[in-house]
Amino acid sequence: MSLSLEDAVATGMTIAYHAERQPDVPAAITDYGNRTFGEVNANANRLARLLRDSGVSAGDSVAVVTRNRPEFIEALAAASRSGLRFTPINFHLRGEEIGYIVDNCEAKAFVADATLGASPVEAVEHASKLQVKLAVGGGLEGFEDYENAIASYPGDNIDNATLGSRMLYTSGTTGRPKGVYRKDRLPEQPQWEGTLSNYRPGEDMDLVTGPAYHAAPLLIDIIQALISGVGIVMMDKWDAEQALRLIDQHKATHTHMVATMFHRLLQLPEDVRAKYDLSSMRFIIHGAAPCPVHVKQAMIDWFGPIIWEYYAATEGGGGFLVSSEEWLTKPGTVGKPGPDFDNKILDDDGHLVAIGEVGTIYMRAPDTGRFEYFKDDQKTSDSYRDDYFTLGDLGYFDEDGYLFLTGRSAELIISGGVNIYPQEVDSELMTHPAVYDVCTIGIPNDEWGETVKSVVALSEGFEPSEELTDELLAWARDRLANFKCPRSIDYVEELPRSATGKIQRRQVRSEYVDAG
Repeated sequence: MSLSLEDAVATGMTIAYHAERQPDVPAAITDYGNRTFGEVNANANRLARLLRDSGVSAGDSVAVVTRNRPEFIEALAAASRSGLRFTPINFHLRGEEIGYIVDNCEAKAFVADATLGASPVEAVEHASKLQVKLAVGGGLEGFEDYENAIASYPGDNIDNATLGSRMLYTSGTTGRPKGVYRKDRLPEQPQWEGTLSNYRPGEDMDLVTGPAYHAAPLLIDIIQALISGVGIVMMDKWDAEQALRLIDQHKATHTHMVATMFHRLLQLPEDVRAKYDLSSMRFIIHGAAPCPVHVKQAMIDWFGPIIWEYYAATEGGGGFLVSSEEWLTKPGTVGKPGPDFDNKILDDDGHLVAIGEVGTIYMRAPDTGRFEYFKDDQKTSDSYRDDYFTLGDLGYFDEDGYLFLTGRSAELIISGGVNIYPQEVDSELMTHPAVYDVCTIGIPNDEWGETVKSVVALSEGFEPSEELTDELLAWARDRLANFKCPRSIDYVEELPRSATGKIQRRQVRSEYVDAG
């Protein structure tokens, strides 16, 4: 029986809907194999049946740590139609860090990439509830081979499909990463004619430039494209010329980027840029990190007025959006809220600030699908002020209602569009005997948005030196994922702390920013 679009959306079977109508249209093109819509749908059904037979049922969690490969898409589609919580994990994390998330999200199933080495095996040592462990891309000790495991199950559509959910992990203001859970969120609708993306099913192609585990590429480039019947080309890792080559080769029409990618593209020599036909590109959207005005201006000059910018949150709520045409009249803005959104800027006492005055940005949480931090009621409560929540970012509205960001609470660093929690870096560096006190901050950088710097006060008996700096950087690399590690270290006699002992991170950062 043919699926109706309404039923497909409501039950998480939208890919199945497209598989009936365009089974041979490419759904995923990757360095690790390709899939048509028909193949993705069949494997999603096989995996869904395996999970059911293994006792993984609606409401349970499945965790996935893979590179940008087709099995990620199949696991996502299987979870979406099985009522499962789908938790993608940053594959750059160390084994213990991955294991914490697998355990904290209460995953009963774990799909892991063998090309990541020993980290998935180490992760299992920290996860207590797993019933299913599947390896893709090779063998992993204690894991069953993914292809072999699903091969015996039929690929036709499952009965009693149930809409699943997603839970991504994000760094907060204290401690370990927290799961952002939106239990009752409304299902995503296809983004066809009349929407911002304006996808054409079976014709368009979306280039996935970032890792699938990241909230923005996952939603904007993967989920919205696939449920709209549009295939995706997944880059294994970012390379500027390769991105142009893939646009040309696959006639890509849509993509999401971050400011660092713009910077790298603009650094390509003119003769390299001229080698590729980019005329198919109709829609580029960027966000996740601030973009210098001159960088964005150069991108619009190159690609034309097809570049949009957003400011939004994994937690949901009303975001901000700006087109190229609007941005050119208000350089530097991240846009204004949509007509259905309600956002405001408050001072420290919770009062609305005047036009042009800087304050903390609050977004109104949606009535349905309001987020919570998984198993952390206190953190959830602390993030809300009545019906509004904040990420701690600072900015102001101009007289026309456009938002301009002026900074962010120093508790969060965004480098290359990736969130980095500085306290985690501090905690590891503090374990070195030379470090008496430390404050990790983000320093503005045209290419990365921010780069990570640690400011260190040394223990008695130690003196600053290049050798000590190299030793501390190596110490961090041995204990943290590479993207979290400081790129530079400075030394001071003493770091500022409040009367209660809290590090004054904003004060430390201001000394570097004000100094230019």
